[in-house]
Amino acid sequence: MQLRKPISVLVIIYNYAHQFLLIKRTDDANFWQSVTGGVEQNESLLETAYRELKEETGIDAHALGIKIKDHKSINQYEIRPCWRHRYIEGANMNTEHVFSICVPNDIKITLNPHEHTHYEWLTQKAAVLRAWSPSNQKEIRSIKSNSQ
Repeated sequence: MQLRKPISVLVIIYNYAHQFLLIKRTDDANFWQSVTGGVEQNESLLETAYRELKEETGIDAHALGIKIKDHKSINQYEIRPCWRHRYIEGANMNTEHVFSICVPNDIKITLNPHEHTHYEWLTQKAAVLRAWSPSNQKEIRSIKSNSQ
C-alpha cells in the first residue's frame, strides 16, 4: 500500500430536492460523511473529486455529463491518530479541498463495500447533524438551495 500525502478532496453530493447524501464508513459505525479521498500521484484535485465520487458512490459524473463544482475552499484538520499509519511519515494535519455536485433525485448509488456500509439522503439540517467532521458539517451548511 502506497502511503498517502495529507491532501484530500471533500465532495458534497446533493440532489435537486436539496437532500444531501451521506455515507457510513465501514471502520467506524458513527462516522457518516460525504465523499472524501486522497490525491493520487500526478492527479489534479478535480480529477480526484471525479474519481472518488465514482469509486465511493458509483456516480460517474463524466458519463452523465454532470460537472463537479470547485468551491475554492480549503479546510485543515488533524488526521485521526488511528488513521495516521496510512499517511507519509510525520503527517498529522490534512489539507482538504472542497467540491460539490448536484445530481438527479433518482440517481443510483452503489457503495464500495470495503469503505462504506450504508447511505442516506437527508435534509440539509439532518445532514449537518449526522456528518462526523466539523469541516463536512460546515461545507454542507454552505450549500444554498439554488446552487444547481
